[in-house]
Amino acid sequence: MTTKHAEINRRGFLATGAGVLALAGLPRQTEAAAMSDLEQANVQLVKDFCAAWPSHDLERVMAFFADDGAYRMTETTELADGRDAVATRIGSILNNVDRFEVLDTFARGPMVINERIDHFSNFAIRTWHGVGVFFIRDGKIVDWYDYTIAMEQA
Repeated sequence: MTTKHAEINRRGFLATGAGVLALAGLPRQTEAAAMSDLEQANVQLVKDFCAAWPSHDLERVMAFFADDGAYRMTETTELADGRDAVATRIGSILNNVDRFEVLDTFARGPMVINERIDHFSNFAIRTWHGVGVFFIRDGKIVDWYDYTIAMEQA
């Protein structure tokens, strides 16, 4: 009686699940590339912008925007396009903001992405957890789009 041995090749090894487990144990690079000076400046701009909200000072918050700036409050809301529209949208919630809790921020060129929990009082929601995507040009926010992960109703 002869025994046939299965040929183990790379695809077969990976298909067994053992290969997947072995690959999961391999060391990987977990650090992002170092940010350029411009990326660091863009990240600082967005951090300063988020820190300005508890002041409830519309002029201070709007100072971060380019004249042709745009803001989409969430993925389901209409775009506020242009300085006046952005100021109106921000003004509609500014006095209800307690703080923006920035959890993580990174940049790639003119794009800054941050994960935040926005805290509110006297508002329909208590917290909003999401991701903000900012496009920066000449030290000003040109586009700001927020995407919701979760929110807690008041």
